[in-house]
Amino acid sequence: MIELTADKVILGFEQLCSFPNISHFVTTRKGGYSEDTFSSFNCAPYSGDDPVKVKHNQEVLCTKLGGQPFQLIIPFQTHGTTIRAIDPFFLTLYPEEQQRRLQGVDALITNQKGFCLCVSTADCVPALLYDPVNKAIAVIHAGWRGTVGRIMSQTLDMMEQTYNTDPKDVLANIGPSISLNAFEVGEDVYDAFQKAGFNMSEISLWKEETQKYHIDLWEANRLQLIDRGVLSDNIEVSGICTYEQHERFFSARRLGLKSGRILSGIMLNK
Repeated sequence: MIELTADKVILGFEQLCSFPNISHFVTTRKGGYSEDTFSSFNCAPYSGDDPVKVKHNQEVLCTKLGGQPFQLIIPFQTHGTTIRAIDPFFLTLYPEEQQRRLQGVDALITNQKGFCLCVSTADCVPALLYDPVNKAIAVIHAGWRGTVGRIMSQTLDMMEQTYNTDPKDVLANIGPSISLNAFEVGEDVYDAFQKAGFNMSEISLWKEETQKYHIDLWEANRLQLIDRGVLSDNIEVSGICTYEQHERFFSARRLGLKSGRILSGIMLNK
């Protein structure tokens, strides 16, 4: 990943930065106004943080990104596989109805300009997708449950149905999240992946010293993208482990569930 701001507070993906018609970002922990386990640059609502401070942090985010008039669309995620299209009908709804329709949503897609699709994460996998041919974008929140449910594949399916997206044209970007080395799981989680048809030799390992399985969420999601037709060269994986770099990135396993979140977003510029 590359630093989008001089203070190294906001990061971006190298392959997306070559497209001037889109804006995108991934936040870090530093440079904001939140306190305690939300300290300090928590831009994500629904986390238990002070809404005033979250709003202030969001304003800082938009300012740091050069004053682009971002309208942040942030769903209330539930570790499921529900995908919502931000289409002209959705945009005509009252804000209260829009919020209702964003409840229980873990991925968003759109071809509408000027609306920044976001997901919030703290160890789960955030992904940004861009179809430069049909000018369509997506954001995905893939925890282990969403990964088992193949939310990456389902989002590509919906982009194909809605925007005629061809996966071979898609640029896919996997952001900071927990690594194989840090993601220790119980047998129930291992069994869930195995029953879902994942090749466990490709995405897991057994550690003798801890007597625990470890799951590679980066690889499990990368393989979903490849199986669906995304070219390997078009997939950028940040390689940043939130658990190991918890001082720079929010990590729920380090800080608890009531803590800040990384905000990842992508927008088609007006």
